[in-house]
Amino acid sequence: MHSFFKYILITLTATTLLMLAPAADSLSDGQLSLKASDDDFRIARIQYRGGGDWYNDPSSLPNLVRFARQHLPISVSERFDDIPIGSRDLHRYPFAFMTGHGNLTVNQSEANNIREYVDNGGFLYIDDDYGFDPYVRDFIALAFPDDELVELPFNHPIYNQVFEFPEGLPKIHEHEGKPPQGFGIFRNGRLAVFYTYESNLADGWAYDVHNTPEDIRLKALRMGVNLLVYAFTSER
Repeated sequence: MHSFFKYILITLTATTLLMLAPAADSLSDGQLSLKASDDDFRIARIQYRGGGDWYNDPSSLPNLVRFARQHLPISVSERFDDIPIGSRDLHRYPFAFMTGHGNLTVNQSEANNIREYVDNGGFLYIDDDYGFDPYVRDFIALAFPDDELVELPFNHPIYNQVFEFPEGLPKIHEHEGKPPQGFGIFRNGRLAVFYTYESNLADGWAYDVHNTPEDIRLKALRMGVNLLVYAFTSER
């Protein structure tokens, strides 16, 4: 793992977390370790070519982080940085987010940069905001030609890091009415890329834009917290 991922390991019992996060549905048994530092980490939002709206719903990430900070001792900034998909600057960020509705154009160098990013310890979360799916799959095939995009079982740890989702991803936006699915790419035994299809968590995070009902908003935010905690605590 590169030196820019400098974490101080904070280990808290589930009881302590319960005191800090009274709105939690439930907490995992035993201990939950959160990696933090004196300076808040920032999330990278990935900027790509092709005409897809990588920039949509800019309030989604700040809203998610604000919710996470209200419930957990997690040092993530509400500010995020827009980073081009082929930039080496991406490797400074432990968590990268990519979304959109349409076209995504990526060359081999950019695809290689993403593969190197996750192999160096980064975590990539991709959210289909409708119409993104065929482009995401082509991108993943280019970036990870030797890996299979697999659907995660509902008992995967990402669904129960802090908040329990025994039936997998929540359905946030109807889109085509299909059941939500969570897919992953595993590198060196670690879930390094997580892709949500027919769920659209980020729409739920941007509740101030989409007028999301309270119960749906909470599901989206709670699942988002699971993503952050998983990304910051998974072995690299």
